[in-house]
Amino acid sequence: MPQIQSSAPRPGYRIALLATCLAAVVVMLGAFTRLSDAGLGCPDWPGCYGHLTWPTEAGDVARADALFPETPVDTDKTWPEMVHRYFASTLGLFIVALSVIAWRHREARNYPFRLPLFLLFLVVWQGMFGMWTVTLKLWPQVVTVHLLGGISTLSLLWLFTLRLKNQRWTTNNASWGQLQRLRPALIAGVVIVFIQVALGGWISSNYAAMACGDFPTCHGEWWPAMDLAQGFNLTQGIGPNYLGGLMDNEARVAIHMIHRVGALVTSLYLLGFCAMLFRVEASGARRMALAILVVLAVQVALGITNVLLVIPLSVAVLHNAGGALLLLSLVTLGTKIWMAEKPIEQD
Repeated sequence: MPQIQSSAPRPGYRIALLATCLAAVVVMLGAFTRLSDAGLGCPDWPGCYGHLTWPTEAGDVARADALFPETPVDTDKTWPEMVHRYFASTLGLFIVALSVIAWRHREARNYPFRLPLFLLFLVVWQGMFGMWTVTLKLWPQVVTVHLLGGISTLSLLWLFTLRLKNQRWTTNNASWGQLQRLRPALIAGVVIVFIQVALGGWISSNYAAMACGDFPTCHGEWWPAMDLAQGFNLTQGIGPNYLGGLMDNEARVAIHMIHRVGALVTSLYLLGFCAMLFRVEASGARRMALAILVVLAVQVALGITNVLLVIPLSVAVLHNAGGALLLLSLVTLGTKIWMAEKPIEQD
């Protein structure tokens, strides 16, 4: 039976773990900001109505309203936006620190120094997309890419943390071969989950979550009237304020229904994949299969609850977190498989 081989964590492990936790908070805050319609809580960037935080005094609010008459101050929306920005900026500093540590250890054997450098590149672009989210007035393409960038940053930070932790599965010949044969199926699972997360982001950025108010049907039909071409039109013009969405109902129904189909495909695929994991002669693989199934079941339940209870904010935020957690569980499994100790051949 496989054992866990533990070695000393590599330099930067604790910082990477803290950065991963902070990235999870940033993703949750981003979801809260988006789902509470606070994405334009501050109409300028990087400040908020010209303030480092947000205006709270009556005189500051009056001046801000005069400066931005089209978007008067709403304190219920300004603070989520600015808190999210400050947490994201702090995360950027953590990634800079990790990049410096990685560069100093670039000559060390098996130290993953390229990954934090890529994360540094990614977080800079995340900052740019955060700015464009505001300046382009919640343009759905930018909002969705910004969401995917946040999920990608979290996933890659977790991957980096696991590699620095430096714990490996030790295997026998049978379990080693079984695990290696699962690599293509695992990669496909990661791609499928990532696409499903992207569809969820597209629903959120186009305000299509309430397009279907019943389940499992939509407006009492299994396949209602919908406009797929408009729903997935990626050439929407830049310029209008997209707060609240501009698509008609049939386009939003199309987005919602494709997300449901995606959830079905994702669930069936992961059920099949976990069935393969349970056949592996490795207790670690079986525990990972069980973890994936639990996260999947909770995620499906949260999705259904969102529809039946008309998108309560707490459930919607947890549904976003569930998508990230499902992806992280696959990243964890993939890291364990790729880092697993190959059994020594016996003469």
